[in-house]
Amino acid sequence: MQRRYVTVDVFTDRAFGGNQLAVVLDAAGLSTRQMQAIATEFNYSETTFVLPPRDKANDAEVRIFTPVREMPFAGHPNVGTSFVLASLAKEPKPRLLFEEIAGLVPVDIFREQGRVVGTELTAPQPLSRLAEVSAADVAACISLTADDIRTDHHAPQVVGVGTPFLVAEVHSRDALKRARPDAAAFGRVLPRDDARSVWFYTRDVPASEAPTERQARMFMRGAGGLAEDPATGSATVAAAALFADLDPFSDGELKLTVGQGFDMGRPSILQTRVVKRDGKIVSAHVGGACVQMMEGTFKLAGAE
Repeated sequence: MQRRYVTVDVFTDRAFGGNQLAVVLDAAGLSTRQMQAIATEFNYSETTFVLPPRDKANDAEVRIFTPVREMPFAGHPNVGTSFVLASLAKEPKPRLLFEEIAGLVPVDIFREQGRVVGTELTAPQPLSRLAEVSAADVAACISLTADDIRTDHHAPQVVGVGTPFLVAEVHSRDALKRARPDAAAFGRVLPRDDARSVWFYTRDVPASEAPTERQARMFMRGAGGLAEDPATGSATVAAAALFADLDPFSDGELKLTVGQGFDMGRPSILQTRVVKRDGKIVSAHVGGACVQMMEGTFKLAGAE
């Protein structure tokens, strides 16, 4: 059976920016083992597999794989997969509903002059604030010193809205740029509450990197060891929910523009918003633009 795929760059409006994603459109009948092997072959940070929904009220079941494991939820795979499906539809819906391990993920479709240009997901779970991690431990994971870690706004902490990440703030853009993943420290500190990656950011953003209000990087485990992700929607939306939880405002939207991947040569722009009512978070969202890159078919010879 020939299976179709499309690749997109996510959280960017130009080719060769953002985060790469492969979307396998005809995934019915593939085993979990085959999906993992295909994701490892693409070797992008994630590959998605689109299956018929279990509940016909929804639009698709979407399974998400890194080169080494399946994810319950992830940001740029939802943004990119919904962009691909909406772009292929003759009459795109304004919203798609995806069934995922973490729960039901609604994704709103953005169009300009009749063309799909981007999407925005709603996180499937409320904010979870889990283990706090010492400044020294998180600094070791990213080859910095404890003095580089900023703790006056919040301690380094595992947070998630579907997938957990260790989130930390650094004092300066220079510290963000100097960071490097340290395998020994990763092995000692993570996983913590199932967090296997470190997303860290700074408020020290130069005017040249406007309109971003935060700059971030993310180190994770990949097929060949530790790797960097150009754009991590699920970590960014979890961090945005954390910021909103810490903010004294009680009603309305807190919006934030986050840059990631700038130090990798794959600049990404992630737009977040968190809605609060009566001091409680009602919903958390992240979205952005996408660019289609490649499309084709493949056949697993002798494997089906």
